[in-house]
Amino acid sequence: MSAHPRATDVSVVAGGAERTHSVSAGLAALHEDIGIVLVHDAARCLAPAELFDRLVVAVRAGHDAVVPGLPVTDTIKQVDEQGQVVATPNRSSLRAIQTPQAFRRALLARAHASGLEATDDAALVEGLGVPVTVIDGDDLAFKVTTQSDLERAGRILGS
Repeated sequence: MSAHPRATDVSVVAGGAERTHSVSAGLAALHEDIGIVLVHDAARCLAPAELFDRLVVAVRAGHDAVVPGLPVTDTIKQVDEQGQVVATPNRSSLRAIQTPQAFRRALLARAHASGLEATDDAALVEGLGVPVTVIDGDDLAFKVTTQSDLERAGRILGS
């Protein structure tokens, strides 16, 4: 295997203590001519291939950072340290963001070099002041993190 992985190569890269450290390590392992990077959470194991394809198409169409999202159906309350409601955002403008998330590689590398940490890579890009485009997400890209999520995944897979 070459020192730099290609599309047909498989490489294991040691992760870090935080998500940003793991993604940075993955970025460092990429071949220099790879221009579009997708970052995906293994917990979203049922995300369909078509979602990945739509993200790449959006980046190739000129968007530097693209994430999938679903409209929020619950009313969201912002609360203070005492548990008191301080705001109720209009849910029509809210999206539950998923992975994979797609970026121009140079932008993602710059975001990771900023030293910021975040729960997703789009937030790092936002921290640079760069717009992030949201496309339609997919119900199958839900996170499998609880027992009920695992049971849901099992039902979908027919097991």
